[in-house]
Amino acid sequence: MIPPRLVYKAPSLKILDQRLLPHRVAYLSARDAAQTAKAIKDMVLRGAPLIGCAAAWGFPLELRAHPKTSWKHTLRLLSNASRVIKASRPTALALFYAADRMLEKASAFIAGRGKFSKKLYAGLIRELEREAARITAEDRKACARMGELGAALLKKNSVVLTHCNAGALATMGIGTAVGVITEAHARGKIKRAYSSETRPYLQGARLTIWELQRGGVPSQLITDNMAGHLMKTAGINAVIVGADRIAANGDTANKIGTYALAVLARYHGIPFFVAAPTPTIDLSLRTGGEIIIEERSSDEVTFINGRLVAPKGVTARHPGFDVTPAALITAIITEKGVIKPVSRLTVLKNLRG
Repeated sequence: MIPPRLVYKAPSLKILDQRLLPHRVAYLSARDAAQTAKAIKDMVLRGAPLIGCAAAWGFPLELRAHPKTSWKHTLRLLSNASRVIKASRPTALALFYAADRMLEKASAFIAGRGKFSKKLYAGLIRELEREAARITAEDRKACARMGELGAALLKKNSVVLTHCNAGALATMGIGTAVGVITEAHARGKIKRAYSSETRPYLQGARLTIWELQRGGVPSQLITDNMAGHLMKTAGINAVIVGADRIAANGDTANKIGTYALAVLARYHGIPFFVAAPTPTIDLSLRTGGEIIIEERSSDEVTFINGRLVAPKGVTARHPGFDVTPAALITAIITEKGVIKPVSRLTVLKNLRG
């Protein structure tokens, strides 16, 4: 079993510290929006759906930690909380989706209640807690449905490759891309799963392979630069990844290295699947060129577990994500169905259900 990723018990949110996995299971507590945002920024938790769920819980935490005495000041507090949470990581759309949804819920509640009172303030907190719980439940349900739809796309005895961690640790459910793999395994369809290590933060090595092992999925860890060789020699017949943001035309942002895998998959004639819930799709962006790519600290490239692995004083680039063009994606698996072929028209049709 995968440990609980988030445990809300007012007045705090316990967050599984994924920086310590797989060697240690420990939790960090957040008591307001700023602490929730810091946990997101510092990679205590990661994965677009999970980030969104944590962001939602930051709103009732903020009201409990910093109580106000008027609706005006309450809205100001929540608006500031939304800005702080959104600033924690710029690429994952689920973060913005959850923050906007929570702020809209609060605004609607306040607009319909009239004069401020302590009783109504407590009611607002409860309403935001219910909304955060709904967002969490929706994520679990979406993951389960994507697992079913994605598993149906795979042949028996499939050899698959995944990148980064798009598993249970990235969500509150069974995961997106890894959820597809574990569901396919449960149906007897997986011969072997490969997980790339995902430099520089090693989510594949630390998290995905750990999940696959715990789920009993036949699996092996590979370094990132082994992927092309294995596509050529190891019978890989599907690449399955998650997504942090998908533009209206289907261009997809995911962990750095995903684009290279898509190019390799196309060359070798291997289907390339993206599994992501619909809150990942951003219709305000026409193409992937408009997606903001987070630049993270170069220390995450030059250090591993606190140890310098490059010459002292060297500078390094660390874009956290890259964008895979829709033309390289065989299908996008959402909880509403499979988008295939991937285009502006089919993406929109999927969202409309």
